[in-house]
Amino acid sequence: MAHSEPRSATANDSSGEVALANHWLPNFCSLPILFALMVIGELVALIVVLASSDVGSPGWQRLGTATVFVQWLAVVWTVCLCKARPLLVRMRPWMSEFAAFALMVGTTAIASWLAYTIDNSLSLGLIGILSGQERFILRNSVICALVATAVLRYFYVQEQWRDRVRAEARARYEALQARIRPHFLFNSMNTIASLIRIRPAQAETAVEDLADLFRASLGSVDTPRTLGEELDLARGYLRIEELRLGERLQVVWDVASLPRDLPLPPLLLQPLVENAVYHGIQPLTDGGTVTVTGRHSGGMVEIRIANPCPAPGKRSPRGNGIAVANIRSRIAYHFDDRGALEIHQGHDTFDCVLRLPDDGTAPGGIEHAHTHRR
Repeated sequence: MAHSEPRSATANDSSGEVALANHWLPNFCSLPILFALMVIGELVALIVVLASSDVGSPGWQRLGTATVFVQWLAVVWTVCLCKARPLLVRMRPWMSEFAAFALMVGTTAIASWLAYTIDNSLSLGLIGILSGQERFILRNSVICALVATAVLRYFYVQEQWRDRVRAEARARYEALQARIRPHFLFNSMNTIASLIRIRPAQAETAVEDLADLFRASLGSVDTPRTLGEELDLARGYLRIEELRLGERLQVVWDVASLPRDLPLPPLLLQPLVENAVYHGIQPLTDGGTVTVTGRHSGGMVEIRIANPCPAPGKRSPRGNGIAVANIRSRIAYHFDDRGALEIHQGHDTFDCVLRLPDDGTAPGGIEHAHTHRR
């Protein structure tokens, strides 16, 4: 598993944020981590009270006291680890593990001493007269050491699994980048060369579209993209193909209601429209129409790419499986089960339906309404 290395004094804020994001320690400043520690603490309190009960069931007063103590302790752990994390991630891995472990055990010992002191000073009797101070602090520290070992190990293993998922997603993205076919580049350059003298404006536009396409293809998987940029990239690709296929390729757009600033992983749409052209339009003698429609409702964005396709006996044996499987994998990585890519294949039609969540932060419908046919 990759660990963050110490940063120099000249490192900028963004690189520091990346280091924090990639470290095996979770973000203890988040509510889910606090909730997880509170649940773990409550389970430990219940087990301890059950184990020490003489009658086989916990006393409600003892369970209530233990609950208050462990929940307070969970909050103290979370706050201390949250504040210490920027320092922990700059240590060597084994040092950060030991420091986090020592911090949890140390805060438990201090909290136990404080709780015992308050209980003894106010004569509350919540801890019990048979528990000496040293015994109370030692017992809680030992329990904390066991819990801290299990919790930190869980975070470490979980981050290893996430690293494997990230590596797989990156490999799939790089494979998708390599899918831009060499003959597409050659055909595009030949088309542009033929247009330079007779239609220089179209040739210039085609060069710009080709540059945008390869810039996106050669970009990093971590480069942020938006739905608007993905739509523009797909438009540029189809414009190049329209120059090559002429009247055989018609395109209809109806995406006015989509939120252009919705964050997206790169290269989600272009491979789908590429499949529509290569496996749908190009094999047909008379060509056909690629239709791209979109709607935005109920916190979801739906984009449908439809195209005609050859009869079942005349279809390419390789089909559309590579791009579809690749995109599905990356959707699952970025959106879990909130996103999906559905395929509907009929006798002479092929539809791809891309469904993605919109968290509500991006205003929708900022693109000018248009439906046109090229």
